[in-house]
Amino acid sequence: MTRRTVELAVLLVVAAGLLARESTLRAGSAIYCVPTLATSVFLGLPVPTENLTFKAKVGGVEAAEAGPPAGYALARAPSTAVTPATTEGDVVLKEFKFRDGEAIPELRLHYATLGKPTRDAAGRVTNAVLLLHGTGGSGAQFLQPQFADELFREGQLLDTAKYYIILPDGIGHGKSSKPSDGLHAKFPQYDYDDMVAAHHALLEHLGVQHLRLILGTSMGCMHSFVWGETYPDFVDALMPLACQPMQIAGRNRVWRKMVMDAIRNDPEWKAGEYTTEPKQAQRTALDLLLIAGSAPLQMQKNYPNRDAADKYLDDYFTSRMPGLDANDLLYQVDASRNYDPLPNLEKIRARVMYVNSSDDFINPPELGIAEREIKRVKGARFVLLPVSDATRGHGTHTWAAVWKQYLAELLAGK
Repeated sequence: MTRRTVELAVLLVVAAGLLARESTLRAGSAIYCVPTLATSVFLGLPVPTENLTFKAKVGGVEAAEAGPPAGYALARAPSTAVTPATTEGDVVLKEFKFRDGEAIPELRLHYATLGKPTRDAAGRVTNAVLLLHGTGGSGAQFLQPQFADELFREGQLLDTAKYYIILPDGIGHGKSSKPSDGLHAKFPQYDYDDMVAAHHALLEHLGVQHLRLILGTSMGCMHSFVWGETYPDFVDALMPLACQPMQIAGRNRVWRKMVMDAIRNDPEWKAGEYTTEPKQAQRTALDLLLIAGSAPLQMQKNYPNRDAADKYLDDYFTSRMPGLDANDLLYQVDASRNYDPLPNLEKIRARVMYVNSSDDFINPPELGIAEREIKRVKGARFVLLPVSDATRGHGTHTWAAVWKQYLAELLAGK
C-alpha cells in the first residue's frame, strides 16, 4: 500500500469510530454537578443557529427545554468583522533558568494587549485578564471573530474599555523564542511549568501583580490548572476550556507520541539539524492533528461527499505545510510530558468554571475524569456540553458564543 493510501485508511477508520460515538453522545444533555460543570473548540466554520435545542440537568433532574444560551444567535462570525486593535511588545528575560536546570541567555516573550490597566490607590492593576492559547497557537487566536466579536466589544463580558486583556505567546510559540529561531534541537527542553513561570515573569514586567481571570484553551486550559496550583493567590478566577486535570495518558498520550515519533523517525529530520523540512514527518503529524482536533458532525455536514472531503484534505495540507517547523512542533507537543496537576488540585483557591464538550476526541467524556476530579477543588463547577450543531469537537473552546454564559456566571462570582 502507498503511504497516501495508509493515511486515508487511518483517517477513515478513526472518523468512522468518531461518528459512531457521536451518534450516541448527541442525544445527551449538558451535565451540571455541584460543585462541578463543562464545554467546547475551533475549526474556522460558521456556527448554524437554526433548530437547536438545549437541555440541562440540575441536580439530576432534567429542566424544561430551552432555546440556546444567551447570546448564542451571535455565534455565526459576521462577514464584516474587524480585528480588534492591539498593542504588541516583547519582553526579554535574561538568563532564564528552566526547571530541569537548563538556562538560556535571553528568552523572548511576545505579547499583545487590549484595553488599559486600571490601578487602585496603591498602584496595583485591578482589571487584568490573561488569555492562554493552545498547542501550536499564539495569543492572536483570540482575535478571531468567533471569539473577539463575542467578548471584547462594548458591553460584552470582556469589554476592552473595562478590562486589560493580555494575550501572550508561550515559549516555543508565535513570536516568542522557539527552536526554529536558530538553536534547533539545542533549544532547552521546556515544559508547562516553564511556560507558566515565564508568563508570570512577563506579567511582573508589565506591572501586573494580580489577575481577575485566566481563561485557557486546550494547552492553555492545562496551564490554567498549573497557574492555580503554583500561584494560588495570584488570580481570582480560572476558566479552563478543553483539557483534563491529570497527566496525559491513554489515547491522548498515544496520538501525541505518534506525532513526536513521526518527526524523530524521519531520516530527513537529522536529529533536528535539517536544512529543509522533513516533509513526510510534517504530513504524518498533520494527519494526526487533524483527527485529534476534528468534529465529525461538522465535517460530515460541510464535506458530505467524497469529492468535497478529498478537496478539504488537499486544501488542509496546502495551507498548513508552509510555515510548519518540525522542531517547533516536536517541542510544543513534548512540553506536556510531565504535566500532572492531579496531586495538588486542593491547592487551587481561585473560583473555577471548567468546561469541556462531548465531541472532543482529545478529552472524551466517557472517561469521567473531569467531573470526578474537579470535585477536589473547593467550589469549582464543571460543565459538559452535549454534541450539537454548535459544538466543534476539541475546537469548541474558541467559539465563545457556545459557552460565554458560563463565563458570565464566573465573573459574577456565582
